[in-house]
Amino acid sequence: MANRENQQLGAGLPLCRLSVAPMMDWTDRHCRFFHRLLSRRTLLYTEMVTTGALVHGDVPRHLRFNAEEHPVALQLGGSEPADLAHCARLGEEWGYDEINLNCGCPSERVQRGAFGACLMAEPKLVADCVKAMVDVVDVPVTVKHRIGIDKVERYEFVRDFVGTVSEAGCRTFIVHARNAWLQGLSPKQNREVPPLRYALVHRLKHDFPDLRFSINGGIADNTEVHSQLRLLDGVMIGREAYHNPWWLAEWDSGFFGEAQRELTREDVEAQMCDYMAREAAEQGTPWSNIARHMLGLRNGLPGARRWRQVWSDHKLKGLSPHAVMALAHAIDPARESGQVPQGLASVPS
Repeated sequence: MANRENQQLGAGLPLCRLSVAPMMDWTDRHCRFFHRLLSRRTLLYTEMVTTGALVHGDVPRHLRFNAEEHPVALQLGGSEPADLAHCARLGEEWGYDEINLNCGCPSERVQRGAFGACLMAEPKLVADCVKAMVDVVDVPVTVKHRIGIDKVERYEFVRDFVGTVSEAGCRTFIVHARNAWLQGLSPKQNREVPPLRYALVHRLKHDFPDLRFSINGGIADNTEVHSQLRLLDGVMIGREAYHNPWWLAEWDSGFFGEAQRELTREDVEAQMCDYMAREAAEQGTPWSNIARHMLGLRNGLPGARRWRQVWSDHKLKGLSPHAVMALAHAIDPARESGQVPQGLASVPS
């Protein structure tokens, strides 16, 4: 294919200084639409989609996304080169800007499928998977992985993994700077208990200067992002981006050099209401399925708790999203005046 030589040389890759991590049950297309309203430049990742879901399941349900989401990357979970090649081709046909292979998830369910973090023990297999995908798509193929598995903490382990996989055509690695403990820890504990070791990721960049490295894990403020970007090519933010999404509104100006936009939380909420109405009309999607992703939008502001309660109240699901927004913003004045607007009686105090 025309762009494959450039891809393998590392040219023409999308600028990914900041990205939002793939998060199961969270970064669906509604969440990504919301995040795109906040940042135009940040690279957004899908939830992990398994090859089995695409080979044997409903492809449109798993791959459909909104045009506004670009740039957007599809993360795949699998370990069979032929299946991954098939799914990568599907991802490219559906318009994704990048195909990412999950070599970092430590959950038991993923391990039973023989993919995720356990693949780090088989770098040659990962290389075969990457090559199979690189051979059939023009978009970049990337790998997300840990710095080690279980109690293997030698730098040489992750160094040799990256070296082997890069020879197959992967030029960009997203590194969660913790080990994955495959036994004894839950996925949540695996995000918190194994110690962060950023220095190993920095060392990878030193040893492989022609490759691109983004770092993931425990990064939660602008100061740390800037610190990492002085040493690496990109930073991936996970749960902090989800729980405190307004932070994303600073990223385009702070990290991509764009002019600061005049954007308010109310602007974003109103645009989400328009989107919810569109989704309800076109897909029959209840607004509550979408609103859950924006519940952190007003974190830190007076009245945020009551605002979240309104948007979380399923007893209001018969109302239009714009009506729910009006109720959410009517709460504080109503409580001060002692008057509760019709439809708010079910909202707990």
